Amino acid sequence: MTVDFTTLDRGNIVAFLADIFARRGGEEYLGEPVTMAQHMLQGATIAEQNGLPEEIIVGALLHDIGHFTSEFGTYHPDDTEDRHHEDAGEAVLAPFFPPVITDCVKYHVAAKRYLCATRPAYFARLSPASVHTLELQGGPMSTEEVADFERNPNLEAIIQVRYLDEAGKRADMETPGFDHFAPMVQRMVDRHLLEV
Repeated sequence: MTVDFTTLDRGNIVAFLADIFARRGGEEYLGEPVTMAQHMLQGATIAEQNGLPEEIIVGALLHDIGHFTSEFGTYHPDDTEDRHHEDAGEAVLAPFFPPVITDCVKYHVAAKRYLCATRPAYFARLSPASVHTLELQGGPMSTEEVADFERNPNLEAIIQVRYLDEAGKRADMETPGFDHFAPMVQRMVDRHLLEV
């Protein structure tokens, strides 16, 4: 199904995201023991349980939304090239969310590359599927890429969401549904309206 993203506005973006979770959330997540929705809901739930700010909770909730909005779809274990879901997600969310949210979406892949370059122990946290996609995404960052990445004003939030990304892959974890987080998502949309 092709979505006409030009029909999205501040009044229906949260409903659109809820619909994506409902319709496509049950899809397989890269061979992990969780579905796409479970993965994102787990990251948001862990953030909420740890008292992190709403922008981190919403960033974790939406970080992989590009798997659903990209024309290329989700990854498969036999992929040989990157599908750039982070760019697809950022493109859909940018008109409606503050930069801290869209940066968490756009740069969560880069954050994996960054952490593998700057904190070698981080690599041990990666699942086999995440190691596979790391290779497709360019591997650990170079020294020059690290220096450039560290200039992002939302670096801390991006890194927090990246850690939540790795944490949200537990087959036995129960979470609330998207509706639980919808008011937070709306608050982020409202905040963006005030900032522009």
